[in-house]
Amino acid sequence: MKHLLNLLAAIALLVWGTQLVRTGILRVFGANLRQLISRGVSTRLTAVLSGIGVTAIVQSSTATALIVSSFVGQGMISLTAALAVMLGADVGTSLMAVVFSLDLSWLSPLCIFLGVVMFVARQDETVGRVGRVLIGLGLMLLALRLITEATAVLTQSPVMVTLLEALTSDITMEVLTGAILAIICYSSLATVLLVATLVASGGIPVEVALGLVIGANLGSGLLAVLTTLKSSIQTRQVPLGNLMFKMIGVVLMIPLINPWHTYMSGVVSETGSLVVLFHLAFNLIVAVVCIMLTGKIAWLVQKLLPTEVASPSSSRPHHLDVSALSTPSLAISCAAREALHQADVVESMLKGLQKVWQTDDQKLAQELRKLDDEVDDLYSAIKYYMTKISRAELDEKEGRRWTDIISFTINMEQVGDLVERVLQDVEDKKIKKGRHFSQAGLEEINLLHAHLVDNLRLAMSVFLNGNVRDAQKLLEEKARFRDLELAYSATHLDRLSENTVQSIETSSLHIDLISDLKRINSLLCSVAYPILESAGALAPNRLREPLNDR
Repeated sequence: MKHLLNLLAAIALLVWGTQLVRTGILRVFGANLRQLISRGVSTRLTAVLSGIGVTAIVQSSTATALIVSSFVGQGMISLTAALAVMLGADVGTSLMAVVFSLDLSWLSPLCIFLGVVMFVARQDETVGRVGRVLIGLGLMLLALRLITEATAVLTQSPVMVTLLEALTSDITMEVLTGAILAIICYSSLATVLLVATLVASGGIPVEVALGLVIGANLGSGLLAVLTTLKSSIQTRQVPLGNLMFKMIGVVLMIPLINPWHTYMSGVVSETGSLVVLFHLAFNLIVAVVCIMLTGKIAWLVQKLLPTEVASPSSSRPHHLDVSALSTPSLAISCAAREALHQADVVESMLKGLQKVWQTDDQKLAQELRKLDDEVDDLYSAIKYYMTKISRAELDEKEGRRWTDIISFTINMEQVGDLVERVLQDVEDKKIKKGRHFSQAGLEEINLLHAHLVDNLRLAMSVFLNGNVRDAQKLLEEKARFRDLELAYSATHLDRLSENTVQSIETSSLHIDLISDLKRINSLLCSVAYPILESAGALAPNRLREPLNDR
């Protein structure tokens, strides 16, 4: 019993080490890995190579699948390119299995020692996160040695011999067992290393191990599908296509188990190496066979999971990919895109507002007021999504971005509330009473509205790109809008003194309207402050001299 517990503890340590390495790499290099993938999909070959590179670093094809799936869900890369990346990702994880199968036990204490020192010294900085990766590597190597020691004792147990004999009776059972192990371990890499270690220690026969490896590859495909079950249709397409590749590989490799064992045994003396090389051969063959089938598989996947075409004004979040939460930098990007979607709905409300006061369309006013509920729903969804992103895992730049997104969505929610109030005032004080603005008053309000829509678009650009010059321009527009509001208030008073009937009837609405438009403009322009503050372009109480374009 004691030896079985030692084996289970060693397996758990291997899985935990793999998890530490994967999450650590994603936290340190998440943004760079995303750029590598997005820039490396110009051809199928470069897509495969980028998948190999990213997965060799992350040590998890499942993590790569989640990143690529998010890209497809956001429309950043095509499904065909994403499937090519996944072919490379599977090759990358099998290459890492070959590396870890070497005798690197001497490296384990060094990695753990250096990792702990770096992590304790600077836990919240990049150095500490790199230390976390080193700790994970050290634990993985230590776990492999512990598994070897535990299995050497367990293989002498009659009960264990009986269980192993049951496995050799059916290839289907071997594949199924390997798939279940990969899902439980959350990693085909950890499963293949476990199987190779068991073979090397005499725990299981080579033929059984090769069947388990095939199952582990199938299990990694199933794992990605299960992980993205609650995601959008576009996000779920990549794991499904990759699972189809795995199924093709299972069909191709099962007949090769005996030939591989027979002919490769004379070339490779170590049984553990025989297993990990079979894992590499599995993914290489799948990549070679399926590289030209990515377009057809993509077509089939799109037939099975047709893309949902959402209405532009739909309140349902479009970009809040739950699977991206494991990669904080990617989750931040998803939240930013959803914040822009919220701003698009606000823009629809602003554009419709002008039409309401020009045409007295009460039905349109009611429809626009309903859009405020959509803005509120999107704000709640973004806020809830952001709370799931651990700020402790964000670097300084990502932490500022987190704050900027929250501030931007709060401002958009408040703008929506103000527009709803203005619509209600227009209905109550103008449409229902049959009143009309004077021609001069209407022109002034329309001009303010045009400035407001332009400033909203500029604010969205500043939020997206963080350009300092655009941020300065936005604050300059704030001052210009204030001057216009004061000037138009004065000219309205002049019209009142001239006893203009229309101005007298709509005076209260007119003054409230331009005041509310000014408040909306102030909320929009507040987007500029964090950008200018981080660039050192703000004095304590005023805007400094304009900086050069950045």
